[in-house]
Amino acid sequence: MDWRGRVALVTGAGVRIGRAIALALAERGMRLIVHYHTSAGPAQEVVEQIISAGGQAIALRADLLDPSAPQRLIAQGIEAFGEVDVLINSASIFERGTVYDATLDHWERHLAINLRAPFFLCQAYAQALRPDQRGHIINIADWRALRPGTQYVAYTVSKAGLVALTKSLALALAPRVQVNAIAPGGILPPPSGPDAYFTHLPERLPLRRIGAPEEVVKAVNYLLDADFVTGEILLVTGGEHL
Repeated sequence: MDWRGRVALVTGAGVRIGRAIALALAERGMRLIVHYHTSAGPAQEVVEQIISAGGQAIALRADLLDPSAPQRLIAQGIEAFGEVDVLINSASIFERGTVYDATLDHWERHLAINLRAPFFLCQAYAQALRPDQRGHIINIADWRALRPGTQYVAYTVSKAGLVALTKSLALALAPRVQVNAIAPGGILPPPSGPDAYFTHLPERLPLRRIGAPEEVVKAVNYLLDADFVTGEILLVTGGEHL
């Protein structure tokens, strides 16, 4: 499929997986809305890299804890480029918290950023589509949403909600919008650096290696090009979910 000239909004696009997705979509000729919160420098680097390669991109700051941010992001994207064709919800937080020590603030921040914001971004996006416009939503979930553990309770619940939201939206927005999710496994170490879990992860994976952001990029490209796939949760884990 020819995506040249189409517009994509990628949340959390200044760093990590969101950055890789934004740059890959720009390589396909898409115009990019690079959302960031605190990563102004990295987000601007993404924009400059896209522009220097002959593409078009803007950086938009928004705190997804702010309930008004989703509507504003979509409106600003449309003001800049006239439309938004693809929405990729990549921004999230990932913090340890068990049933014994998770606080109210910890719980509410995870639910707000990882679930509430994606929902209202999807809502604003769907409301803004032209009658003749087809669209794509891709949510970045986590394999833990399908096989929960005990150390990241609020995070896991928020991503499980995102999986349920993906399936609900796939039904509600069909046939004009395809809605899918990608559930990555061990792709990048925590921002603070590899921990013991991540260091020893390859020996536990069937494919015996850590993934890379490019693995998620390939999944994004597949979902954008597959015109008979919706409501899918695509696991990109190296077999970790098994």
